[in-house]
This record gives sequence, C-alpha cells and structure tokens, in this order.
Amino acid sequence: MTTFNSYPISLTPFQVFQKRIFDLIFSSLGLFLTWWLILLVWVAACFDTRSNGFFVQKRVGRYGKLFRVVKIKTMRPIDDLNTSVTCHADPRITFLGVFFRRTKIDELPQLLNVLIGQMRFVGPRPDVRGYADRLQGEDRIILSIRPGITGPAQLTYKNEEEILANQDDAVKYNDEMIWPDKVRINREYIKDYSFFKDFYYIWKTIAGVNVKY
Repeated sequence: MTTFNSYPISLTPFQVFQKRIFDLIFSSLGLFLTWWLILLVWVAACFDTRSNGFFVQKRVGRYGKLFRVVKIKTMRPIDDLNTSVTCHADPRITFLGVFFRRTKIDELPQLLNVLIGQMRFVGPRPDVRGYADRLQGEDRIILSIRPGITGPAQLTYKNEEEILANQDDAVKYNDEMIWPDKVRINREYIKDYSFFKDFYYIWKTIAGVNVKY
C-alpha cells in the first residue's frame, strides 16, 4: 500500500475526483436552497446563546491539517465543564440548541466547508486535536481522506449523546468504547469505499435512521 506523508492511501484518483465533483455540485445547491434558513437559525442562536450564533472550532482534516469547521452554536460555556464529549441533557446545551442538534440544522453551515474542499458530504467526522493524534498504524488511513458531515460511524452512533448519558463516566466510555469503534467503522468504510454507498449514507441521514456497520 502506498503512503503520503505516512498516511495510507485507499481511494483512487478517479474516486477522489468523483467525490469532489459530487460535493461541489450539491454543496452549492444546498447553500443556494438553505442560505435563508441558515441566516434565520444563526439569528435565533445569537439570541439563544447571547453570543455569535456561529460556532467555529479547529478540527483535524486530511493529512492531519487543521481547519475551522463552522456550525450553528448550540451551547453556552459553563465554568469547570470543558470537555469535548457531550451527553444528552448536557447543561451547556441551550433551549434551542436541543432542537437544532436533534434535527441536525446546526450542521448546515458545514456546507461551506464542503464547498471550499475542507470536508466531504460523506466521510469520518473531523476530530479535535487529542483524538486524531491517537491514530496509529493502519488506523491513520482515516486521515487520508477529507472528513465528512455524515458517514457510517455517525449513523451507527446517531444516539451517542443518549448512550453517554447512561454511563457513570461518559468520557471514559467514549474513549474506551465508542471512539475505538468509530475508528474501526471509518477504517472499513475507506477500505471498502463505494460511491453508491455514499448515496445510501446520505439517504439514511436525511431519513434520520441508524445504520449498523
């Protein structure tokens, strides 16, 4: 298997081109159709969080390069609660944030990340620093492609916040159970990549159902 900057490569140049054309066309269409909704939700989030309604955070992208992901803000900061692991009924989630997260409306601004080529519609979710750094050996294949808005790991753990809410130590359970399984799912998704499977994952995301991988 060939490597680039020590990251295993799985997708062929044609598959990369195919995904990019798809993402370019449909992110443009998505932004054209939903810009008004993004604007309305941003205004609502500004009032709800009493701050800028856009949440911008550095995430780890392709080949480990950092980029800024854009989402609708759904949380307020709380002193002494500074974990990236979020549970159901997390006190930081605002009143409107609950609705935005449940309907995935908070993800819409990421269409801009897709348009400019930092993300894909389908792929591994971009991790924060500290998690992506743990990838070793063949698991680093996850960083050989651009991260996505949705994908098999996200659909498998669609109810992740509810799962974590039932654990005594949510961070430990995430680090030892959920995150390693997501790595496995994302690794297998890339190794067995199919353009048509991407349509399947997009459809399941729109339908709002879980997928077992």
